[in-house]
Amino acid sequence: MLIHIVCWKYRADVPDSTREEHREKLRALTESIAEIETFDVGEDVLHLERSFHTGLVAEFADRAALDAYTDHPEHQAAAAFGRGISEQVVSVDFYR
Repeated sequence: MLIHIVCWKYRADVPDSTREEHREKLRALTESIAEIETFDVGEDVLHLERSFHTGLVAEFADRAALDAYTDHPEHQAAAAFGRGISEQVVSVDFYR
């Protein structure tokens, strides 16, 4: 399995409703991208100085499945939305 983790730190001026809209756009990806094995999106609950606001953990069978997800138009739209409201986005991908 290929594990895909992404975290978003939103700009201070982004309202809670827009932050939730982003999380909903991410969750909706499971409806249109067959290559997703597992997919979890959540809001940070600790609110530490080092915390990011939203995290995503997804599993894919292999690199080809992750690439199909990455290139999918629905993912491209959700990723662009997230980048547009964030001051920082980080990710890591690794095999389990």
